Amino acid sequence: MVANEGQFGDDGDLGCAVRSTVALFLLLSACKPEEDAPPADPFPAADAWGPTTGPGGPTRTFTEAELFTSCGWLQGDAAHESDHHNLVVMYDGYLVMPWAPEDGPFRMPRTEGAPLPSPFAPGEEPLPDGIYGGGITLYDISDPCSPVKVGEAWSPWMRETHAMGFETVDGCDYMAVDYLDLDGTGGVGFWDITDRAAPFWASQVAVPNHKYPDSYTRLTLSNFWQGRYVYAPTSVLGVAVVDAADPLHPTIAGNILFDGPMTVGMFHMWGNRAMASSAGVSRVVLLDTSDPLVPQPILGGDFNTYDSAGALTAFYFSNVGVNYGLFARSTRGGGPVVYDLTNMSPPTFVSNVTTEGGDGGYIFQHNDFLFQGDSNFGSVYDFADPTAPTEIGRIFMKGDLDTVTPLGNVAFVSVDEKGNPGQATGVFPWSTELDTTAPMAGMTSPEDGAKGQALTSRVGVVFDEMIEPRSAFTGSFRVADPDGQPVPGVYNVQENIVNFSPDEPLLPGSKYTVTLKAGGLVDYSGNALAADVSFSFTTVGSAPVTETP
Repeated sequence: MVANEGQFGDDGDLGCAVRSTVALFLLLSACKPEEDAPPADPFPAADAWGPTTGPGGPTRTFTEAELFTSCGWLQGDAAHESDHHNLVVMYDGYLVMPWAPEDGPFRMPRTEGAPLPSPFAPGEEPLPDGIYGGGITLYDISDPCSPVKVGEAWSPWMRETHAMGFETVDGCDYMAVDYLDLDGTGGVGFWDITDRAAPFWASQVAVPNHKYPDSYTRLTLSNFWQGRYVYAPTSVLGVAVVDAADPLHPTIAGNILFDGPMTVGMFHMWGNRAMASSAGVSRVVLLDTSDPLVPQPILGGDFNTYDSAGALTAFYFSNVGVNYGLFARSTRGGGPVVYDLTNMSPPTFVSNVTTEGGDGGYIFQHNDFLFQGDSNFGSVYDFADPTAPTEIGRIFMKGDLDTVTPLGNVAFVSVDEKGNPGQATGVFPWSTELDTTAPMAGMTSPEDGAKGQALTSRVGVVFDEMIEPRSAFTGSFRVADPDGQPVPGVYNVQENIVNFSPDEPLLPGSKYTVTLKAGGLVDYSGNALAADVSFSFTTVGSAPVTETP
C-alpha cells in the first residue's frame, strides 16, 4: 500500500521518509547476492507444450454388453474410398486415418496394354479412369461411436501405409507415408498436416529399384522417422534412408543392407538402437545405429523367432513394446510371440499364445494389454504377466482383419480387403471405463550409465502405450549437457517410441542427463507421466579442456 500525501503530517516529511525507506528496501533487495536467489530453471515447464488442438481420446464409458461389438464406423473420401484400411494414430488430439489400397493408383482395372498416364498432382488434371490412390482423414473421436470429420485429403500417389512418422520443420507439421507411382516406382511420401482441416500432399521421393507389383520383394512396406532421416524398409532391397531435413525436397541419403536373406517389413528405432524385422518369415536383426547412416549388427542380435515348443515361427509384422519385441505369428495359427529385448546379445524368448485359425497381422501394446489382428478375427490379451498372456476378448468383422489399434477404452479395427462397403474401420469398445492409466517408460537408448557413446548419438525411450506427439518437447523430455543446459534438437514420436535428435554432435568425454518430467508426456487420453524418469550417459573421447585466461 502506498501512503497518501500528508498522511503523516502537513509538511509531508514522513511521507518522503516512507518513500525513501521503500526505495532503500528495493535497492537492497536488488543488490542481494545472486547465490541467495534460487537458480532459474533453463527448461520450460513440463506441461508448457499444450494443450492439444483436438479433444484427444474417447470420453465415454460403456456397459459390459457393449464390449467387443462395433458402435461406429470410419470412412474416407466417398469419391475415392477403397474400403482398404490399416492402422490409425493420434496427432494433436485428432485421430489420423490413412485409407488406400495396397496397389494405390492401380486399384481400378486398366485396358490391357494401354499406356500409363503421366504423373499428375491433385487439381492439375482430371482424374483418369482407373487411377485412384488414397488419402487421409482426421477425426474428432471424443465420442468414438460418433466420430466427426475435421479434415480430409486425397492423393493419386497414396498407397497402403503400415506406419506413419511425424516431424515439425520450420513451423510446418509433416507426416511420412508410403507412396506408389503409375509406373510401379515408389517410396516415401509426405503430407503437410499443418492445417488439420486441409492437409495436402507435399512431396515424395522414389526408393531406388522399387517396383510394384513385387509386393513383398521390392516395395516400401513402412517407414520410421528419427531426426532428419526417414527409414523405409523395402523388403529384399533393405532399408532406404531418406534425408527429410527439408520435407519438401527429400532425397535418398543411403541404404542399409543385410547379409543373407532378409525381407525387411518394419524398422523400429529408439536412440542408438533399432530392430529390423521381416515380413512373413522369422528373422530379426538388432542394430547399433550410433552412426545413423551406417548401422552395425549387434553381436548376438541376429536371431529367428521360435515358439514355446521350440518350433521356428514366422510372423507377418512386428512391434516394440515397453521392453519387448512383439511378433504377430503367421504360421500354424496366430497369436503373439514375445521376446525380451533388454538384453540384446541375444534377446530371450518370453512367451507366446497360439490361436487356432489365426494368421497374424499387426500387434500393439497398451499398458498391460496386447492387441492383435489375426486375419479372421482380432484379439485382446491381458499382458500384466508377460510370461503368460491371456486372451480376454475377441473381435469379429467381415474382411481381412489385420489391425486392432488400441486407443483409450476402444479399439479401432481395420480390414484391408473384402470388408462390407463403408465398414473398413470399426470402433469396438474393449473396456467399460475411461483410460486413466499413466504411460510407463521402458527401454532407453543410451542405457543409464552407458559410456563411450558416439557423438552422433540420439536419445530414445520406449513406452508401454502410444504417446501424443505434441507433448514431446524441451520441457517434458529434457536432455541436459554437462552444464545442465538444454541440448538443442528435435523430437519425433512414432506410436509408443519417443526420440530426441541433437542438432549438432555431442561434446566428447561428456556426461549428458536425460529427465522425463512428471506431468509432461501424455498418452492419447491425456494421462501424463506420473513420476520423473532420469538416466545419464557419457560420450566417447576426452572432455574438451577449457583454457583459463
